[in-house]
Amino acid sequence: MENSYDICIIGGGAAGCAAAYIASKSGLKTALIEKNNFLGGLMTGGLVVPVMKTNDENINIEFYTDLVSNLADVGGEIEYFDKNKGWFNPELLKIILDKMLKSKGVDIFFEMEPKKVHANNSRLEFIEFDSNLLSLSIYSKYFVDTTGDAVIFKMLNEKFYEQEKEKQACSLRFTMSGVNLVKLKNFLIKTDSNKEVTNWCEVNGCIHLTTAYTWDDKNWGLKPIFEKALNEGALKPFDTAYFQIFTVAGMPDTIAFNCPRLRNFNEKCPKDYSNAIIEAREAILRLSNFVKKYFEGFENAYISNIAPITGKRETNKIIAKKQYTIDEMLSSKPNEPILCGDYPVDIHSNKKDDSILKNCGKYYLGIDSLISKNYDNLYAAGRNFGGDNKTQAALRTQKTCMSMGEGVSKHIYKILNFIN
Repeated sequence: MENSYDICIIGGGAAGCAAAYIASKSGLKTALIEKNNFLGGLMTGGLVVPVMKTNDENINIEFYTDLVSNLADVGGEIEYFDKNKGWFNPELLKIILDKMLKSKGVDIFFEMEPKKVHANNSRLEFIEFDSNLLSLSIYSKYFVDTTGDAVIFKMLNEKFYEQEKEKQACSLRFTMSGVNLVKLKNFLIKTDSNKEVTNWCEVNGCIHLTTAYTWDDKNWGLKPIFEKALNEGALKPFDTAYFQIFTVAGMPDTIAFNCPRLRNFNEKCPKDYSNAIIEAREAILRLSNFVKKYFEGFENAYISNIAPITGKRETNKIIAKKQYTIDEMLSSKPNEPILCGDYPVDIHSNKKDDSILKNCGKYYLGIDSLISKNYDNLYAAGRNFGGDNKTQAALRTQKTCMSMGEGVSKHIYKILNFIN
């Protein structure tokens, strides 16, 4: 049957691309379904760059390693001074992901979304997908939900893990171009001496840097600037909740903003969520005018891109074969670890002084947290895996999501090899 696969992956973000690449590279007939017309998810459409650094102990990082190499070949990647190789160019990343997956034989279906899931007892048989052009039914031995929102699980009326009523804050990222990075670097060095917050390096003759500020009660170097802008009416109080900027590989005059945050909204009210996005775009205009007036180097800068995808840090968490809590994750190494990490528990809150950034040392995640509790051939990978709010806050970053996707595909390959 033409539309019959060994593995069907729904969602072409970090986890989905890794899962599809490794599955097809291993010899599995692979389908990847993506609702947008590009791959990369939040890395590309959400402008979530760079990929955060985390210890990996060489567990399921084949895709990440190949991705870094391919991007470096086209000038779309740099290694920062802290040895983080994940400073990516989001536009070149779209092209490289296409190239990598097609080179391994992945069947990619763009602009398609699931409409109906067909299951027989404890197994999924096929999923109907629709686009503006056509409808398609895909049969598969295994299905992997890498949508970030656990869309397939939701369509099956599966329950989700609930712990905290209020989910982490969302962001709407944007970029500004026309920035004088040398001037900006010198300004930031004068303004903030805390090198854990504000730092820079030179790579291939180009300046790369980062800095940050939040409204939490900390000794921020940028605090006097934000207070002055508030007093002069250039910013609103919520604009100062979270501010973070990064340079972008292959874009020598561009700054990526990890802000503004979306205000708290009623998750059950689409209109309220939509209004929060509109308000965030209004905040982008204020923030762009703010840096042009108060930061040296932005005088001739302009808004060059506003992310078409909202940066969601936390959505639905599946009920898995084994629900991993933070205590379990930190206390033991599972029999089949699919990743190793040491990124901190990073919880973004819209309440002042309520965010958490806590280092926990090295930890592992087992495959059981990605396996559906109720369906034998359904998996999840990415931020919708089966954890609690703290494990999710540590493992939602792109590199660990890639390891999840890769680990799932290798696990399924082993099962199919055994069956055959």
